[in-house]
Amino acid sequence: MKSIINIKVKNKEKNLRIDILLSNLKIKLSRSRVKSLILENNLKINNVIVTDPSKRVKFNDEIHFEVSDPKKETLEPYKYSLDIIHEDNDLIIIDKAAGISIHPGPGNYNNTIVNALINYGGNNLSNIGNELRPGIVHRIDKDTSGLIVIAKNNFSHENLSKQFSEHSITRVYLALVWGKIRPQSGRIESFITRSSKNRQIMEVSFKKGKKALTNYKTLEVFENDKIPTFSLVECKLETGRTHQIRVHLSYKGNNILGDKKYKKKFKKFVNIDTELEEMIARLNRQFLHAKKLGFNHPKNHKRMEFSSKLPVDLEKILKKLRKIK
Repeated sequence: MKSIINIKVKNKEKNLRIDILLSNLKIKLSRSRVKSLILENNLKINNVIVTDPSKRVKFNDEIHFEVSDPKKETLEPYKYSLDIIHEDNDLIIIDKAAGISIHPGPGNYNNTIVNALINYGGNNLSNIGNELRPGIVHRIDKDTSGLIVIAKNNFSHENLSKQFSEHSITRVYLALVWGKIRPQSGRIESFITRSSKNRQIMEVSFKKGKKALTNYKTLEVFENDKIPTFSLVECKLETGRTHQIRVHLSYKGNNILGDKKYKKKFKKFVNIDTELEEMIARLNRQFLHAKKLGFNHPKNHKRMEFSSKLPVDLEKILKKLRKIK
């Protein structure tokens, strides 16, 4: 089912962004929902399809906007054991394992966290975002483990999204990287944009893209003649761009162990401990874990803080490094 909205831009509305104009209508669509619909070719201005949510409207522009109902029923349930560490009437906190995507996408529309949520209780999820992402307020990469928050209703989704946009959400990650970061603690500030050479990865830019801010500090350095140098780094996000930590650490020259997309060629280490070398070879994910998540509850506004232990495969590598150190 689709609802059709036809309006003409009033004088007081001229120069507004089209996503803001549409989200201010009485139908009460969120900007994220409006943006998703625009990107899916549901908007025409003066009979021309527009896919830019930031486009400014002009006086007397004729807007034709099609609003499709969310299609959660098209999502197949997936029998997967979710590690739920907190749940109430408004949200769910999941400790995600590496190896599973957050939501359906090209190549995988069935075996995701969203499909598992549909199986768990699909009728109790927000529906204001993309039709394939009910409940999803934010994401972490498939091969990153750790904490995510799921919205069970639209009020919670809107409130949590606002906290993310205002950078009041606490998000802390642990990463094991090659080498030593210089300086050992600092703040990386840049834009992040899609790579012009490889559309599957992102890159740092100082001219275009989305602003990205990562605070980092070195917790431990592992180095001697039996191992290559590694650093355990804590990253605290102020923004949440696609692949942000992976891109920023790669930009510093300190790629995350196990990261296949942002890896660099390293020389063969002749004296590397054999057991450690085998553990690294078996690692089928990047050494990146979302260990802390904090926010204000959407309803009672109390601060909530959650933490997650390192998965066993990552903890084993750390223990081995500490033994050699």
